[in-house]
Amino acid sequence: MTTTLKGTTAQQDTNIIPFVPTGSFYFSHGIQAFQKRRFSAAVKWLKKAVEASPEEPLYPCQLSVVYTEVGSYHAANQVLTEVLAEHGKEYVDCYYLMANNYAHLGLLNDAKKYVDTYLEQPGDGEFEEAAKQLSEMLDSLEEEDEDDDWAFEDEDELIIYQETAFYHLEHEEWDQALSVLDEMMEHFPDFKIAKHRYAYALFMNGERDEAIQFEKEILEKEPTNLHCDVNLATFYLKQGLTEEAAFHIERLRNVFPMHEQQKLAVAETLARAGYYQEAVERFRSLRNKQVTRRRVYYKWYSISVYHTGHPSKALQLWEKGCKQFPKMGNEGGPWEHV
Repeated sequence: MTTTLKGTTAQQDTNIIPFVPTGSFYFSHGIQAFQKRRFSAAVKWLKKAVEASPEEPLYPCQLSVVYTEVGSYHAANQVLTEVLAEHGKEYVDCYYLMANNYAHLGLLNDAKKYVDTYLEQPGDGEFEEAAKQLSEMLDSLEEEDEDDDWAFEDEDELIIYQETAFYHLEHEEWDQALSVLDEMMEHFPDFKIAKHRYAYALFMNGERDEAIQFEKEILEKEPTNLHCDVNLATFYLKQGLTEEAAFHIERLRNVFPMHEQQKLAVAETLARAGYYQEAVERFRSLRNKQVTRRRVYYKWYSISVYHTGHPSKALQLWEKGCKQFPKMGNEGGPWEHV
């Protein structure tokens, strides 16, 4: 009895099942890469998923999320626009994702339009709570812009107050800061940020309980007030009350303000709380030179960079800060702050 190689090969061939990658195969690899923060790989796999299954809206939506994560907001919205054009109201979450991207770009009118469209849809969307928070934040920013654009008869006087208070706060001259801010609140009671700066100076001047109560009363009236969370988190952290601080810190971790001053305040607070990587990402997003030349910018960005494994860059930032604010030199260096 003889056997032939040809016969054996033919028999083996009948048992081979060809592997043809599907959209879900590429998508699962894309998600794994995204979770590991390998964003370039995630984009590659998700694009393959879209090509393999162009009828599946989930894949391009996830691709847009990756683009958002790396700051490619225009690219993200282009993808989402195509999903809406193809699937319309079947994929209403796109409206929220687009609103979020427009908010990051500073296009607040567009952000408001899309978040309102999302909230107008029937049923409970996946991002309903986040959308409500975004809508409230956009409304508060609009109110702040109105506050900032007041046509005061004494507008020059307000600017002088602001600059004087800011100088004393930066140089940790708390008594002088309190005096100026007290007058400022009396003359311009609707200029809200002065109240929070007053509370901070009050706390740093040793009147801790009064400062905390001051912010709590404001927060009770204005539950979404970002400045209250910043100050209360800072006050509790400085007293070692980590459990009390945690509530306010978690709120801040989920907020991405548009105003540079607010961005700096959140970044500083996250650094104080030990969320160094998140703080670094927030500091990197700052663009306004008035903000990036602040003492707290140099100090807490340096500390965050040091604790994320970049001591040389941390030292450069610290030295720049010390040149502008010599008192920083008395604080040692970023390695002495945990």
